[in-house]
Amino acid sequence: MTLGLTEEQHDLATAVAGFAARHAPRAETRAGLERFGAGEVPAGWDALASQGLTALHLPEEAGGAGGGGVDLAVVVAELARGLCPGGVLPTVVTSAILTWAVDGRAPETVVKRFAEGARGTVALDAGTLTARRTNNGYRVTGTSGLLLSPSGAGLFLLPAAAEGGDGEVWFLVEAERLSPGDVATLPGVDLTRGLGRVTLDGHEVAADQVAAVDRDRALLVTAALGAAEAVGLVTWCLETGVDYVRTREQFGRPVGSFQAIKHKCARMFIELETMKAAAWDAARALGGPSGQLELAAAAAALVCVPAARRLGLETITLLGGIGYTWEHDAHLAWRRGISLGALLGPSAVWERRLGRAALTAERRFDLELPDEDGAFRDRIAGILGEAAALEGRERRVFLAGSGLVAPQYPAPHGLRATPLQQIVIAQEYERAGIEQPGTVIGEWALPTIIAYGTAEQVEAFVPATLRDELTWCQLFSEPGAGSDLASLTTRAVKVDGGWRISGQKVWTSSAHEADWGICLARTDPEAPKHKGLSYFLVDMASEGVDVRPLREANGGYMFNEVFLDEVFVPDARLVGEPGQGWTLARTTLGNERVSISAMRVTTLDVPKLARAAGAPGDDGVLRSYGRLTATTQALSAMGLRSTLRSVSGLKPGAEASVLKVAAALQTTAIADTALEWAGASAARDGTDDEVVHAYLSVPPQLIGGGTVEIQLNVISERILGLPRG
Repeated sequence: MTLGLTEEQHDLATAVAGFAARHAPRAETRAGLERFGAGEVPAGWDALASQGLTALHLPEEAGGAGGGGVDLAVVVAELARGLCPGGVLPTVVTSAILTWAVDGRAPETVVKRFAEGARGTVALDAGTLTARRTNNGYRVTGTSGLLLSPSGAGLFLLPAAAEGGDGEVWFLVEAERLSPGDVATLPGVDLTRGLGRVTLDGHEVAADQVAAVDRDRALLVTAALGAAEAVGLVTWCLETGVDYVRTREQFGRPVGSFQAIKHKCARMFIELETMKAAAWDAARALGGPSGQLELAAAAAALVCVPAARRLGLETITLLGGIGYTWEHDAHLAWRRGISLGALLGPSAVWERRLGRAALTAERRFDLELPDEDGAFRDRIAGILGEAAALEGRERRVFLAGSGLVAPQYPAPHGLRATPLQQIVIAQEYERAGIEQPGTVIGEWALPTIIAYGTAEQVEAFVPATLRDELTWCQLFSEPGAGSDLASLTTRAVKVDGGWRISGQKVWTSSAHEADWGICLARTDPEAPKHKGLSYFLVDMASEGVDVRPLREANGGYMFNEVFLDEVFVPDARLVGEPGQGWTLARTTLGNERVSISAMRVTTLDVPKLARAAGAPGDDGVLRSYGRLTATTQALSAMGLRSTLRSVSGLKPGAEASVLKVAAALQTTAIADTALEWAGASAARDGTDDEVVHAYLSVPPQLIGGGTVEIQLNVISERILGLPRG
C-alpha cells in the first residue's frame, strides 16, 4: 500500500514508480554518483516536468494541477523509493513554500516558472546572509545556509537577517544573475544529489523579488514533504530486506523463517505503516490552518525522518555483509536518510515544538464523507430525535427496535448499514447527544448466531441482547492453549439430547456478570486440530459452571477462570454443525462496526499529566510529551485511513493488522512515561492512583487477543509473506 489512499493516488503512485524505473534506473544512478553528487541535472528531469509531476500542487491559474498536499507527497515518496537523483525534493519544497507558506500571494511569475519546469532550492537558515534596505528593495551580503542541489537550480529562495533588527527577509535569486563562483558545491553524505551554499556580495534584490515567507510554516512544509521522502526510502528498504530473507538460506532454511528475523521485519513494517499515516496526515494538512499544520507536520518530522536513518541501518543488518558493501544500493538509501535528518534538524527541536503545540491544541481528525444519501441521514436524525425524548430502558428498547444498536446487522435486527451509513449514524448519535450503545462480547456472538444459528437461536438471543437483556462472555482461551485456539482441550461429549462439556477456560472477561457464553469445545479428538471444534452457547447459570474471578496486579477483577464440569448443553444450543467451530469463531469478519473516533490508546489525560510534571518549563518532560504525541497522532491518522477505506469502498489496508500491536506498544510507552513523570509519589500503594493503576493495567493490552509476539508472527507471515518456522 502506498502513502496515498484514493484509487487515483494509487494510480499516481504506480505511474510515478514506472517513470522512475524508466528514466532513473538504479544502475544508471549508481554509475553517475560522482556527477549527481557534483550537482549534474539527471537526464529525466525534463520528462518529469513535462508530465506535470512537479506541479501537481501549484494553482491552476499559474499552470499547475491545483492538487493537494497528499498528491505531491505521493510523488515525493515514490521518487524516493526509486532513489531518483537530483533536485526533485528541493524543487517541490521551494514551490510548496511559495504556495503554502507565504502571507498573501507569492510572485505569480515565479510560481508559473515552477509550473513550467523550473528547478529550485531553498535554504532553511540564513547562514551569514544580511539584508540592508535600499530605495528599491535590499542589498544582500554573506553566505547562505546549506542548500540541496544548488548547482542545478534556476531559482534560489533564501532568507537573510535584516539589518537594524527588523527580523528576516526572504527573497528570490535567479541563477542567471549569479557568477560561477557564487555557488559552492560541497561534498555530501547523500551521493545522489548535490549540496552547497550561495555567497552574495552586495546582491541587489528588487521589491518584486521579495517573498513574504512565514518561516515557521516554511519549516513545517519542508518537514511534511521530508516525511514523505522518508516513507519512500523506508518502503524500498523493507521491500528489499524482506525479499532477501524470504529466499536467503542458512542452516538449510530460509532466513526469514527464523522468529527473530520475522519479528524484526514485522516491527519494521509496523513502523513503516505508522510513518505512512503520519506523513499522510501532514500532507493533508498542507494549505490548512497553521495550528493544525504545526501539529501534523511536527509529528511527521518525529515519526518519519529519524526512522529513515535508523531503518536504513536495520535493513543493512537484515541483509548482512552484502548489505554493507559499496556495490549494494542499501547504503545509498541509508545515506539519503542521514542527510534528510541532518537538514531538517535535531529531533529535540521538533519534540519541543510539538510538545508546546499539543499542550494548547489538539489535532483534529475530521472525517470528510464521500457523497451520501441525504434522505437516509434525515431518517436517522428523525429516529434519534424520538429516542432523545426517552430515557433508560425505554430508550434502549426503542433503539433496538429501530435497528440502531447494531445497524450493520441485517433486518430486522439492524439496517444492513454500509460503512458510509454507519458513519452517518454515528454522527447523528453525536448530534442528538446520545451515546451509541453496544453489546460488548455480543458483538462477537451475535454475527455468528445470525449467520449460522437456527431461527429459534436467532429469535432467542439476538433481540434480547440488542435490548441489553442478555450479556455475553467468550469461553475460548485455555491455560494450555492461550492464543493457539486450535490446541484447546475442553471436551464436549455427545449424550442424549445434547452434550456434556468439561474443561477449563481462562482470561474470560466479565464471566462473573455474563448470562451466556460462547464456547469452543473439542467434539472430535481424532480430527485435525482445526476441524474437531464445535461452537456452543452455554448458559452461565448451568449446573457445573464455576466462575472464579482472577484478581489482577492492578487490584481489579476483569478476568475470570471458568471451570466446566460435565455442563449439559442441549442440542438446541449447538451453533452450526459439529466440527464447524473454527469457521464460526471467525465469522465476525465482515460484520465489523465502523468507528469514526480517533484512536484512544490510554485513559490518562496526558496533557494534564505533562503540565503537572512541569511542562513546558521542564525540557525533559516537554520533549517526552512531544514524542508521545507524535506517535499517538500517527495512530489516530492510521485509524482514520482505515475508516476512509471502509466508507469509500476501497480495499482494506494493513492498518487493522498493525493498529493492535502499535496501540499496545504506545499504551505501554504512555503509561511508562507517566510513571516517570510521577516521580517518587509512584512508590506509594498505587492501586488507587490513576498513573500507577494505568501502568499496572498494561499487561492485558500486550496479551489480550494474542500477544504482541503472536501478532508479529501473523504480520510477518500473512502480510509480508515470510515462511513459517
